Amino acid sequence: MIWLDTLVQGVLLGGLYALFAAGLSLVFGIMRLVNLAHGDLIVAAAYLILVLVSLTGLHPIAAALVAAPLMFAAGWLLQRGILNRTLGEDILPPLLVTFGLSVVIQNALLEGFSADSQRLPPGDLATASIAIGPVNLGVLSLLTFASAVAVILVLNFILYRTALGRAFRATSDDPVTARLMGIRPDNVFALATGLAMVVVTIAALYLGMRANFDPAIGPARLIYAFEAVIIGGLGSLWGTLAGGIIIGVAQTLGAAINPEWQILAGHLAFLAVLALRPRGLFPRGGM
Repeated sequence: MIWLDTLVQGVLLGGLYALFAAGLSLVFGIMRLVNLAHGDLIVAAAYLILVLVSLTGLHPIAAALVAAPLMFAAGWLLQRGILNRTLGEDILPPLLVTFGLSVVIQNALLEGFSADSQRLPPGDLATASIAIGPVNLGVLSLLTFASAVAVILVLNFILYRTALGRAFRATSDDPVTARLMGIRPDNVFALATGLAMVVVTIAALYLGMRANFDPAIGPARLIYAFEAVIIGGLGSLWGTLAGGIIIGVAQTLGAAINPEWQILAGHLAFLAVLALRPRGLFPRGGM
């Protein structure tokens, strides 16, 4: 039963990693942009929620609802003002710009909040659990996984069932032809980044309620997101969920054997999948 519980907890942990990865996968799938500041944006969103909680006394979930449109606007402005200028055949400019953005965000958070770790107050969610047979499932972990599934369902609905999704896919496939059809790629890319920042806010909410965070943890969240995206296959949103689950299960199994092996086990699982399926489990050519 111990191993069953470990496996279930790993699957639920995979939901958090899928949330880290979904926004990254969306942006890459639409505009082929590798955002090296993605992890730091998650941390910045966690601090924004923390500030709203401190100022208003709202529960973190309610504060995240307030933070989401603010992050959407920030993502839209970031893409329109900076990132659109870097897009082109050469992948180096967006890498350099987002790397610089990562450094700026980390130092700004360090200056504004110090290096002390923080945590969002989860309230009763911290201890609430549900017993299913021999396994006790934390309500917060269940909410995290359910949110990951809901986010991927909503993103897939937007991409494949709405006019905005058709604009996303058309611009991703051929921006020149899309422009001739009246679609403005700059605006489409800005909307995609804004939508990704809403997903980032959801990821930040659960990151902050489940664990401590500080200005320096962004790069580690980025690595988990990259690994989940690559395991699942570039351009596949459901693949990011599968990738997150694989990393989460590997980490919990590694920790059950030896607590020092938790992080290493996740990275080894990533390398094992790449050795067997270099293009990931569910690769797609694009959105």
